[in-house]
Amino acid sequence: MGVKPRTDRPVAVIGGGVLGRRIACVFIAAGYRVHIRDPSPAALRDAAEYVDHHKAEFSLMPRITKAREEDAEGKGTNPKDGTSISQVDLESHTSAPYGICKTFTELESAVSNAWLIIEAVPEVLQLKIDTLADLDKHAPADCYIGSNSSSMKSALMLVKVSSKRQRKVFNIHFAMPPSIRMVELMTCGKTDPEIFPYLETVLGECGMLPVTARRESTGFIFNRIWASIKREIMQILSEGVSDPSEIDLLWEHMFRNGPLPCQLMDQVGLDTVAFIEDNYIQERGLPSASTVDWLRKEYIQQNRLGKKSEKGGLYPPLAKSSTAKATPASPHSAAKDIYLLDVGLGGNAKDVSQVHSNGKILRLNLATQKLTPVVVGQNLPDGIDVSLDAQRIFWTNMGRSTAACDGSVWSADMEGGDMTCLIPVGQVHTPKQLAVIESRKQIYFCDREGTSVHRCDYDGSNHIILVQRRAEPGTSLLEQMTLWCVGVAVDAERGLLYWTQKGPCKAGRGQIFCAGLNIPAGETAENRTDIRRLWNNLPEPIDIELDSESRTLYWTDRGEHPFGCTLNHAYVGGEEMDMEKVILARHFHEPIGLKLDKANNIVYVADLGGSLYSVSLEDGLKTELVRNDVCYTGLTLV
Repeated sequence: MGVKPRTDRPVAVIGGGVLGRRIACVFIAAGYRVHIRDPSPAALRDAAEYVDHHKAEFSLMPRITKAREEDAEGKGTNPKDGTSISQVDLESHTSAPYGICKTFTELESAVSNAWLIIEAVPEVLQLKIDTLADLDKHAPADCYIGSNSSSMKSALMLVKVSSKRQRKVFNIHFAMPPSIRMVELMTCGKTDPEIFPYLETVLGECGMLPVTARRESTGFIFNRIWASIKREIMQILSEGVSDPSEIDLLWEHMFRNGPLPCQLMDQVGLDTVAFIEDNYIQERGLPSASTVDWLRKEYIQQNRLGKKSEKGGLYPPLAKSSTAKATPASPHSAAKDIYLLDVGLGGNAKDVSQVHSNGKILRLNLATQKLTPVVVGQNLPDGIDVSLDAQRIFWTNMGRSTAACDGSVWSADMEGGDMTCLIPVGQVHTPKQLAVIESRKQIYFCDREGTSVHRCDYDGSNHIILVQRRAEPGTSLLEQMTLWCVGVAVDAERGLLYWTQKGPCKAGRGQIFCAGLNIPAGETAENRTDIRRLWNNLPEPIDIELDSESRTLYWTDRGEHPFGCTLNHAYVGGEEMDMEKVILARHFHEPIGLKLDKANNIVYVADLGGSLYSVSLEDGLKTELVRNDVCYTGLTLV
């Protein structure tokens, strides 16, 4: 693609806040040196910690190439007239080694040798004018200077910038990477036009989706559309016509994919929303009484700024989950909420070229049937569980290629914030079901193509392979598939580990095994002698769940009908001849995830057909709770 990361000189990011640290991560993950400057040492510490924890996630963003349409003579069209064509290289993501991040409280030392500077200071015009004046004074003469303002034209910030420097000043607005990867570029009116094709290539190499506005525009392209939506939302709320959850519910029903508008306003910060809207009001003479004036009175002045505020914003702060054993409103609504994994392969994923960033974690309220995206932009997520003690979600991403060691394991808070990569690309192939063991503060997961079972602590430390299956050289692919480890469950009290080996698709060669939680002394994950096979020749067992009190094992099976596409259970506490397996429910559509709810005597099952079911443990009564145009994999209860 032609542009290698510049390692001779750094990219400088001015401002270490929510967006500044994300911009830094974009470049660091692509191999660039980055300097972050902020006058607050605390902000710099937070920014450096964010970069360290999230650079692996940013490195997985697919590369984007952009080309102009050619005319009949094969010449590229003028950027003002031509159409940009974006192409996604699905098998290519940033492969450069991570760049180095340094932090600075002093501006001069941060920018003295930079080739690109991006200011990401608060959306206050005078502050930006003063910042650009300082950058003009201290930056190298050949340095590009971009303003990340989300609504202000960079032309408004040139008051104190020399005329010679103005040819290298422009707007460069990042949305919210890595989940929203668009970057809008725009001239200040005097910018050298050759800057933009170069930056589009650089940003595409970093996994961003760059678009250049063809002329100056307050709010660029998308933000003008977004501004009108926000404005109407504020007016609807101020008039008492609806509430945030209903607005987002309607939006989700209409458009399916992407963040919901009220949630996105909370994520950006309501104070930032107000600052941005002020620019439109001033430029266009718009009324403010029922929009930003109302927003400031009802929310901002009460310190209800959104997700960054303990008081919440348009949405109240998410209450800490306590237990899934509360008495439900109906027999099939045992949990207050359910986390579901949308793997990203369903009909709702309109752009199949983005399959490796279509995955989502959704939070379902069973009472209202409302599905809320918690984490988006995931790379084929499969297994999920939560720690209610730690208030953390844990999940696996299968990765781009089953032939590559490019899966990963992640963690986030219950709202999807503070995302942390626990097991990065390069350590696992295709991680599948994941189980949290609260008493040990550990997570267990299977690696399908890696033919192994793993364990690590909540922070990813003490990562160990507990079981490693190996195929003999020359073994056929079908035989290798009999070693594929998929589902995992743990009996912490008895120190037992259970897992499935699914076998080839619909082949009736699935197996379920049991072993100790720890490798016997003097043995290895490959040669341990305590492994016991419980069942053989199953249709295609996938995920498993253990009721350790009754010693009953439950599992989904996506094999051939009538014995496949079933929910099964068996007692595992006796001798082998006592372990009779029973089909509890059948006729699912490729079932994957399951979760036991003992308090209500049901088990939840999710399938690739886009349905969530509850199944009675007493009589096997199967009730479809949700059906959507998606592909569900794992699930867990809150």
